[in-house]
Amino acid sequence: MFQVCKHLLLGAGLFVVLGCSPEPAASVQAMGDPVTAADTVVSGVNVITWQNEQATLLEDASIAIQDGQIVAVTPTLNAAMINEFTQVIDGNGGYVLAGFTEMHGHVPAAVDFGGMPSSYADDMLFLYVANGVTTVRGMLGYTDQLQLKQDIAAGKRVGPTLFLAGPSFNDATVESPEQAAARVQEHVAEGWDLLKIHPGLQLEEYRAVAAAARTLGIDFAGHVPVDVGLKVAMEEGQRTIDHLDGYLRYVDAIDRPVTASELAILVELTLQHNMVVVPTQALWATLIGAGDPESLASYAELALVPEQVREAWLAYYPNRGSSYFNVEHAAVQQNNRRKLLNALYEAGAEIIFGTDAPQLFSVPGYSIHHEIRYMQAAGMPLEAIYYSATAAAGEYFSSYENAPKLGHVATGYQADFMLLEKNPLVSASALKQPRGVMVRGQWFDRATLDARITEIRARYQSP
Repeated sequence: MFQVCKHLLLGAGLFVVLGCSPEPAASVQAMGDPVTAADTVVSGVNVITWQNEQATLLEDASIAIQDGQIVAVTPTLNAAMINEFTQVIDGNGGYVLAGFTEMHGHVPAAVDFGGMPSSYADDMLFLYVANGVTTVRGMLGYTDQLQLKQDIAAGKRVGPTLFLAGPSFNDATVESPEQAAARVQEHVAEGWDLLKIHPGLQLEEYRAVAAAARTLGIDFAGHVPVDVGLKVAMEEGQRTIDHLDGYLRYVDAIDRPVTASELAILVELTLQHNMVVVPTQALWATLIGAGDPESLASYAELALVPEQVREAWLAYYPNRGSSYFNVEHAAVQQNNRRKLLNALYEAGAEIIFGTDAPQLFSVPGYSIHHEIRYMQAAGMPLEAIYYSATAAAGEYFSSYENAPKLGHVATGYQADFMLLEKNPLVSASALKQPRGVMVRGQWFDRATLDARITEIRARYQSP
């Protein structure tokens, strides 16, 4: 259960925090410390921070931001923080939660392709931000994505901070172990942040990718190819296993109920290798045929993607649109996935939030609400889900060279957060329609968000 921390003001502008122990990641700066005037101050808010994996609520706080970074989280404003140029935002008793990370997202190409407008990439990037998703690990690279990343970092485009995998390693792009290793070198030279593993790699090709990645110090992550298998992927050092891929196959429980003893084997293997998983429960339920087509088709956010994308999604169920689709065993497989996620959570395995947007009814940003629902159904409390989407993701990226500090609303961290009307620890519905979103110190209020969303809807509405 989350804690509430109250501030007691002392002399000379100093204070102590009552009711909880100190939290290094969410350090609160003493008012006596020298502070340069901030670019932006958000005042009168309740800030959700983390003590280990427990949520802590700092009441009636103010957040000072300079050059895109949080420079103070304080119980009262210091006159030195504000000058005539400071933007002061009245939080009016709202709740501040660190921006979410989409750990398995996709970033469209920023060029005309396949009849898609060049605005598609900018629109999808904005939808992430509009829903409080301020970091995306892009899991399928295109040539122009690296420029997108640079443009966002330079403030030329609006979007979440990007960490990008290059074009995937699969049976169509890799022809031999030697070519696989050479391709890893190419991706490092091009500046990709990680390597994307897709199905189809043969065992020796995969081992060659893994060995080259370890030598060059780059992560590889994603699927578990059938010829490789779960245990080998973990032993070789794959950084994340996404979609829980390979887990049920390892114990041959794709089309029958998984047993308690099999779950114990999978949990032990995960803990033994400190494996990080990105479940993408909602997307995978849709992919295998365990979703409700009528419910999926009713998602209001479908109006925010191009018509050809929307129509392809709506045709998925009637056409049984992929090799993963399996109506006969979909319910059993999804129930096994629910049990598996519950077992991993209960055992303390590292879980990081992801939705695989934009894909199959997963519209960027809006997809977080469906994923939260599925994770709750697996027995994860909201506190744990939010942790997986904020602090856990920030810790993951802390190993990346030159990466900003992410995942906390605290001094020294990148200013990425959402301002909410109600306490999200009480209900996930509080995440919908945030009052505003801060991304790298740039503030988008509700009116601005709504205006741009209206533009996007008009662009993609059916004729």
